[in-house]
Parts: sequence; C-alpha cells; structure tokens
Amino acid sequence: MSITIKTEAEIAIMRKAGKLLAQVMACLAEEVRAGKTTLEIDELAEKLILEGGARPAFKGYGGGKNPFPATICASLNNEVVHGIPSAEQVLKEGDIFKIDIGLQWEGFFADMARTFAVGEISKEAQQLIEITQQAFWQGAKQLKAGAFLSAYSKAAEKVVLDAGFAVVKNLVGHGIGKKLHEDPQVPNFFEKKFPDCKLQAGMTLALEPMVNVGDFETVLGSDGWVFETADGSLSAHYENTILITEKGIEVLTQ
Repeated sequence: MSITIKTEAEIAIMRKAGKLLAQVMACLAEEVRAGKTTLEIDELAEKLILEGGARPAFKGYGGGKNPFPATICASLNNEVVHGIPSAEQVLKEGDIFKIDIGLQWEGFFADMARTFAVGEISKEAQQLIEITQQAFWQGAKQLKAGAFLSAYSKAAEKVVLDAGFAVVKNLVGHGIGKKLHEDPQVPNFFEKKFPDCKLQAGMTLALEPMVNVGDFETVLGSDGWVFETADGSLSAHYENTILITEKGIEVLTQ
C-alpha cells in the first residue's frame, strides 16, 4: 500500500479544487426539485465545472467499452451509487436523490456526494439522510496524524448500526490526489481483512458512507454501473474530500 503525502503546494491546489466542487454542488442543490430531469442537473454540473477551469472527473471514467458517460452520478431512492443521468429520469415529490460529483483541477482531484430530499419525504427517509451524514462526521472526528484509519470505520459503522440501518460493504471510500482513486481503501465498517494504517499529516482521503434502510447487500444494474439495494430499500450517500492534519481533519469540499 502506497499512500501519498501531499506537499503544501499540492494541498493548496486541492483546497481550490475542493472549494470549486463545493460551489458547484451548492448550485446543483438549488435545482433539485420535482419535475427536473437528472440529465438537466448533469448538464448544469458539467457547464459549471468547465466554467471554473476544471474538468469533470467521472466523464469517461473506466475507459474501455463502457466508460461512465456523465459528469455526475445520479442515483435515486434504492440506487446506491453510480446512477447514469437521463432525460427520462424525472425527479418527483418524495424521492431521495444522490449526487456524487468529482473534478480535476491543475492535476488534482476532489470528490463529494450529497443526498437530497425532493420535496416532502418520509420520516424514515429523512432519518436515513441524517444518519448517513452523522456517520461521516462521527467517523471523521476520530482522525488525525497518529490515529489509525480503522477508528473512522468503527465510529461510522456504530452510528449506522445504532440507528438500525446497514452499511454497504462492497463499496468503500479511498485516498485521492493526482488520481481519483488512490490508496488506501477506506471502508465505512470495520473488518480485519482491510489493511489498517497509521495516518500522517498531508494524507488526503475521500470518506463516503453509503447506508441502506434494509440489508447491506447490493446488486449491479444491467448498465454495468448503477448499484441498487438488493432488497429494494432506500439508500443514502454522503462524501467529502478531507485532509489529515496534526490536530484533526480539514474538509476540503466545503
């Protein structure tokens, strides 16, 4: 496992990348309402990223015969992650809608995700969104130089399990920097099979709890990208790019 430590100059670039991405997400949040198509939101995301002098991180990701075709991952209700935006996919009252978005700016990546309520949603759906955010923040609070990565995994998982929900286990967070996905893998749950590591100041990570109302298991859709809950239950996602410091973390995507 090779985890890169960023220099002060590289961290400065990642701060700007993260700030730009957070500004794009704030603009997209204002467009989440019943009647909007996920393609309309995707097109706005691409326009804003390009106007900011950056490039979309996800568009073309994976290469080969089935590259990801869009700027955002647009995932509705029981879709966990990697949903493909579509002109046919119209947001409706009561939906929960996940936007996962990344960009590359001056050679460095930033990555973030949010789950939005479309109008009035159920109490269970609202609790799911809130618990997923809490899992991120409670886990992130455990991290600083000298701490172990597993402290995040254990704390995030506890928040979810205490609420009676389930943590997705076949998808995890990751290191980030000159590549969108770097070492280490960052599970949102604790299992000994994942290598643990002692953190150092200058490491940058994308922490991203994915939480289901029902079982943790997922299935891959026919498009080869979108993951859905195996039992059809609702799923939420919350992600930020963070920097490890001597005293704690700095959230770069805010």
